[in-house]
Amino acid sequence: MTIDQNHVVAISYTLKEKGSDNIIEKVEASEPFVFLFGAGNLLEKFEENLNGKAMGDDFDFILLAPDAYGNLEADAIVDVPIEVFMHEGKLMEDIVIPGKQVRLVDQQGNPLTGIVLERGLEKIKIDFNHPMAGKDLHFVGKVIEVRKATQEELDHGHVHGPGGHHH
Repeated sequence: MTIDQNHVVAISYTLKEKGSDNIIEKVEASEPFVFLFGAGNLLEKFEENLNGKAMGDDFDFILLAPDAYGNLEADAIVDVPIEVFMHEGKLMEDIVIPGKQVRLVDQQGNPLTGIVLERGLEKIKIDFNHPMAGKDLHFVGKVIEVRKATQEELDHGHVHGPGGHHH
């Protein structure tokens, strides 16, 4: 059976940044990544590269940044007033450390995660780009299993049972 719309797919893979030996993520065959193919839950180009593969097939492909998590956006790097990081009149020193991840809420109440770039006297420069933005991603792996999705999985839009969504 080959990977197609409405199939449940289990894969193992290693993800690196293109041209680097630095492993970003490693998914073992013993605990594969399981997903409902074509449900719109994954990057479109990721699925395109797996379409038509069968159980036991290897894959090796690169997603360029625009097809992955986007290019780095200059306007996602923001100077946040230092007051945001004050608590009872004191700067939260343990939070505003360059390289540290911070969680904030925008004016609409949406959570934002960013990385502190630099700390100034009045402003903290934070990068709210996705951590993988601007990176070309290199996936190398193997198709572990392909099966038809159950009607319930199709109705819910995700995998149930082993490796999937549990009740």
